[in-house]
Amino acid sequence: MDLFPYLAADDYEQLVFCHDKAAGLKAIIAIHDTTLGPALGGCRMWTYASEADAVTDALRLARGMTYKAAAAGLNLGGGKTVVIGNPKSDKSEALFRALGRYIQSLGGRYITAEDVGTSVVDMDIIHKETDFVTGVSQAYGSGGNPSPMTALGVFRGIQASAKTALGTDDLAGKTIAIQGLGSVGYALAQLLHEAGGRLIVSDINPDAVSRAVSELNATAVGVSEIFGVQCDIFAPCALGAAINDETLERLRCKVVAGSANNQLAEPRHGDVLHQKGILYAPDYVINSGGLINVADELEGYNPERARAKVENIYQIMLDLYSVAMRENLPSHLAADHMAQARIEQMKQVRSTFIRGEKAAWGR
Repeated sequence: MDLFPYLAADDYEQLVFCHDKAAGLKAIIAIHDTTLGPALGGCRMWTYASEADAVTDALRLARGMTYKAAAAGLNLGGGKTVVIGNPKSDKSEALFRALGRYIQSLGGRYITAEDVGTSVVDMDIIHKETDFVTGVSQAYGSGGNPSPMTALGVFRGIQASAKTALGTDDLAGKTIAIQGLGSVGYALAQLLHEAGGRLIVSDINPDAVSRAVSELNATAVGVSEIFGVQCDIFAPCALGAAINDETLERLRCKVVAGSANNQLAEPRHGDVLHQKGILYAPDYVINSGGLINVADELEGYNPERARAKVENIYQIMLDLYSVAMRENLPSHLAADHMAQARIEQMKQVRSTFIRGEKAAWGR
């Protein structure tokens, strides 16, 4: 893997390799862009097939966090940590404290948080070595598990998508197919059920499916069947790349809106959705509730303020769709343009300020 051409292609700022033999730490911290503020992004722990895969994942996710923060109106940039290891067997206090020291050494350029394979407990350990961590225990002044806020943001985004594509944000009687019933997916299913939605669900965990059938009156289908069910809204809430060449041909919905990251296997799949007349809710916009929630901790966590910011995803989505329709753009491109425009505007502001400072000092 030729790293510098890869970094240059999307203008990454920094890539940090973290190693501590005694602690068993092998990790990568990627910082994509800090134009809007310090890079914030979760710490993921995963059994990567290769070190190159871990680096690629860190870089891809860091870039996504830049766009997510920009689209959400946050004064934050994008970053990500990936720890190479099995989250079920390789965790230790030494590992996360070693990682915390690496994060501290960056002097606030990067702030970490909980992600796939890590927990609030892990963040508390990191917090022993650095203050540049969010998503810690509520005893430390955090908002706790961000999953409910992520689900709330997705729910509000689904309402905005329904209003745009179906003419109403009232979800009563609408059929929503949910792929994935993890912590966010199940919380979303509960909100949709309370709103009167009819649920069709699938998950690799049969217990989660049984619970949804029992508690939410959901209809269960197989993990491969979910893509082809007749529904108003398809909600991918599992792994990425759910929208690909194979699944696109099977979709029978008017809207794709869910919590999963990187739902499009390739950007061109967003173009295909647009051509098919299926409204796509760009994932990094609709699922930004968790980021918004943990970012509020940087100001001293206020649950009412955080919830109000997450609720505003409804308006952000409506504004995005308005831009997409006005400029006749697929929604994923409209989201990118909105995020890029905000970042570029701040770059110009900073450039103008620096030139002014130099002129004032006669430099």
